[in-house]
Amino acid sequence: MLVRAFHDDPQFAWLMPSGTSRRARLRRFFGTLLRLEGFGVAEIDVVENAGGTAGAAVWFPPGGWPPPTMRQLRALPGYTRAFGRRVTAASILVSAAARVHPKTGYWYLACIGVEPATQGSGLGAALLRFRLGMCDALGSAAFLESSKPSNVPLYEHFGFVAGAPLSLPPGAPEITPMTRPPRPSSQLPDGRSGR
Repeated sequence: MLVRAFHDDPQFAWLMPSGTSRRARLRRFFGTLLRLEGFGVAEIDVVENAGGTAGAAVWFPPGGWPPPTMRQLRALPGYTRAFGRRVTAASILVSAAARVHPKTGYWYLACIGVEPATQGSGLGAALLRFRLGMCDALGSAAFLESSKPSNVPLYEHFGFVAGAPLSLPPGAPEITPMTRPPRPSSQLPDGRSGR
């Protein structure tokens, strides 16, 4: 499902320019993220419908990102196979993002995707509401990088504040880091009062 959700994402179109191999490369990327880097650390929220898994969000808890060095080294071959000749561009992107991550504990939304046929139906918002409600109950901040400028207003609706786009090479897509400060648990993620 994540492979289908991110097939046309600007970040992956830039890092995996061949449309014919992108599906297989995305499968390697998400397999590496979930099985090696995130396994036992990341929390995955899933929403299902009659057709099966319709959406998922992969969150790293406070202190979980970046993963320990040994875990990153185990994941490196998978990412290298996923990005192929574009592995240097992927490394530049990851380094640029790492420089703007918050300095204190936060939940990191590594990715959120919804089955293309169900995009716009509120499933992504439901996934955000669920985890952001937990962040509020714990008094935790949240962080993400939006790879689509059109998604920035959606994340702002949920309390994220946009930073300056990442400094990337010419031809790269605009990627916007966004931070959501801790909120009182009495306030719902969509801004309404819980009372």
